[in-house]
Amino acid sequence: MSGTRRLEELLGIQTPIVLGPFGGLSSVELTAAVSGLGGLGSYGLYGYTPERIRETVQALRAATANPFAVNLWLPTGDEVDPIDADLDAAIGAVAPFFVELGIDVPPVPARFLPDIDEQLETVLETRPAAVSLVYGVPPAWFLDRAHSLGIRVIGTATTAEEAVALEASGADAIVATGFEAAGHRVSFLAPAEQSLVGTIALVPQVVDAVTIPVVAAGGIGDRRGVAAAFALGASGVQVGTAFLRTRQSAAPDAHRQAISHSPAHGTMLTRAMSGRLARGIPNRATSTIEDQRAIARFPAQNWLTGQFRTEAARQNHGELLSLWAGQAAAVSRSTEADEVFAELTAGVPDGH
Repeated sequence: MSGTRRLEELLGIQTPIVLGPFGGLSSVELTAAVSGLGGLGSYGLYGYTPERIRETVQALRAATANPFAVNLWLPTGDEVDPIDADLDAAIGAVAPFFVELGIDVPPVPARFLPDIDEQLETVLETRPAAVSLVYGVPPAWFLDRAHSLGIRVIGTATTAEEAVALEASGADAIVATGFEAAGHRVSFLAPAEQSLVGTIALVPQVVDAVTIPVVAAGGIGDRRGVAAAFALGASGVQVGTAFLRTRQSAAPDAHRQAISHSPAHGTMLTRAMSGRLARGIPNRATSTIEDQRAIARFPAQNWLTGQFRTEAARQNHGELLSLWAGQAAAVSRSTEADEVFAELTAGVPDGH
């Protein structure tokens, strides 16, 4: 049975509610707000250079004195380098979007992503309270140094087998993320399509398989989902979409509007926007790319769509954004982070 140590004690927080980290949509304001309310605010550092990581953690520290987490993506080994990326067909499929937005397709960069070891080293240097990682098992050197600095390391599992591997590595807690969740399916022991376990089935199996605290994620948007997660044996919950909809997130207004109008069946799993399987609301960008069947490998596809998504966000053009959202998007109706947090807190059982 998991949770031999309370999540609150482990992370130095008051309430076992974790903000889902948004790669590209995190904001200092929302992260600090959740931490300030007594939960664990999280900030996604996907694609951040060491300098930007330092600046972000500094800004978070200035905004809250409470514990917060930062999130990084581990490499899986299937990433494509720019020199090997065949982008011709993928560029052809999305070229009309660049024209529509009034921008040019930029040249392919020398590298798509910063070096992961440099990112991890910088995170250790900045010493957040916790680091959450997706797409794999943390390196032993990182875990050893993180623990020596008092930094908690949170792994992410989409199957019970992944959870076992994470505990064996030395992770301090595990986010068990069901396929209902928004964004990328962060499987690493088997392909994402073969690891689509729902939250209500996944959480108790992970709880039974490990002894460290388990945080339930996916399809949780109000007090009912929180209560259900604890009934399944979770020690806490991680919530993304309900917070992404709030005005404190970095999501464009068009993204927030799409979330507010998305029914449970209104999301899809697609590789169109990044080259990896992810859950979001379908739009013209996803349908065009899928119809063309021209999706480059990750992270080439993510870099390519990112070039027009940035401008689409500036123009608030929802049809050309990555509209990440989970299946419980319609459950939460508030646009204020404190209201979302209060609703979720109401589902935490007394003396859990």
